[in-house]
Amino acid sequence: MNNLIGKLSLTIRNLSRDDGQDLVEYALVVALIAFGATATMQSLASSISLAFSNMAASLTSNIT
Repeated sequence: MNNLIGKLSLTIRNLSRDDGQDLVEYALVVALIAFGATATMQSLASSISLAFSNMAASLTSNIT
C-alpha cells in the first residue's frame, strides 16, 4: 500500500514539473481540432439538409 502511494505521489510530482510551453502546445492543438470539427460539421449539416430537402421535394412531386 505504501509503495502504491509512493508511486502515485511520484507521478503527481512528475506531472507538475511539465513546462508551460507543453500546455500551450496542447491547447493550440485542441483548439485547431475544435475549429476543424466545427467547420466540417457546418458543411456536413448543410449538405444533409440539402439532401433531405431534395428527398422531400421528390416525394411530394411523386405523391401528387
